[in-house]
Amino acid sequence: MKFYYQRSKDGWICFLCIIIFALGVLLIVSGNLEAENILGKLKKSVLLTAEKIQGLNLSLKEAMWYRKLASGEVQCQLCPLNCVIDEGKRGLCGIRANVGGKLRLLTFGKPVVLEIEPVEKQPFFHYLPGSQTLVVGTVGCNLRCKFCQNWVISQALPENVTPMNFSPEEVVKMAKENGCQSITFACTEPIVFYEYMYEIANAAKKNGLRVLLKTAAFVNPEPIKELCKYIDAVNIDIKSSQEEFYKKYCDGNLAPVLEATKIIKQSGKWVEISNLIIPGVNDSKQEIKDVTDWVIKNLGEETPIHFVRFIPNYKLADLPPTPFETLENAHNIASSLGAKFVYVVIVPGNKYEDTFCPVCNKLLIGRNGFEVNEFHIKNGHCEYCGAKIPGVFE
Repeated sequence: MKFYYQRSKDGWICFLCIIIFALGVLLIVSGNLEAENILGKLKKSVLLTAEKIQGLNLSLKEAMWYRKLASGEVQCQLCPLNCVIDEGKRGLCGIRANVGGKLRLLTFGKPVVLEIEPVEKQPFFHYLPGSQTLVVGTVGCNLRCKFCQNWVISQALPENVTPMNFSPEEVVKMAKENGCQSITFACTEPIVFYEYMYEIANAAKKNGLRVLLKTAAFVNPEPIKELCKYIDAVNIDIKSSQEEFYKKYCDGNLAPVLEATKIIKQSGKWVEISNLIIPGVNDSKQEIKDVTDWVIKNLGEETPIHFVRFIPNYKLADLPPTPFETLENAHNIASSLGAKFVYVVIVPGNKYEDTFCPVCNKLLIGRNGFEVNEFHIKNGHCEYCGAKIPGVFE
């Protein structure tokens, strides 16, 4: 499964229309892509055995973060769900199963997304801007976001899709052969395919590639600490400042996300933050203020904040797209609170996707959607006044 994004405004709109139409056709004609999350699909799934998994062309890779229980169950310790899993059953992510008394990752070496894209798409605006990255993702997620843009794969079970077969070494080889400077784990939730990501990241570092992660950061402390040894930059989705939002719209919790975000920052990794603004749901001035205040206090005023436009989808398909005025207002609130680099994304051509020097206010990076068309940073400094610009630019 591959995703292509147009860079022009008209192309972007056309692309969205095509995707919405295509999903509608698939839902009506095939009936295979039910608009339900993994929980509903797990109830209908059969018990897994090693033979059945191999017959489905899935993986029996033993997981890293779990413990065996005396009853024959295993407890996954990767994320805050801490699933206790019976023999032959799966955790709530849909891709980690108890087979033979061991926790197994079913999607190791089985990506459904393997695509070369601009690094800006994730979005990373202060990490190797203008470069190409190889994006990797498998099915599965440990959250149930009602607004998920990639629900067709995030809420799928691995036996219901046709993956590619790529070992960690083959992924790294593909990145190098295509001139990519980095590998990015994204599109679904990379945390749930942890072992695959971990081995790719390790191999990538040995081959001189940078490693990037796009995540909701719903992960336990020890796994993210270990992963930070092999990654360079992280874009974290902080979906709201409210615990109730996470419970109602994501079936998750906010506190572990904030804790993991602080761990990533304290490990010395480059961090950028994304906040999807949903009309009438999390678009109040107070929510914008609370998210921004937390970022400034815990990550620093120079941490880039991306306010992301909501596109109607999945279980919130009846809501309108985020008005540009709402996104502009979020930008202005965050900037007034002291955030130095605030962006509005998924609105190609808008004036808030460019990077300006916080000292002399000159244009440093000009963008049109995912394309960089101007660049005025030399050796990490403003080309005009010499001010140091936070980020990694080479």
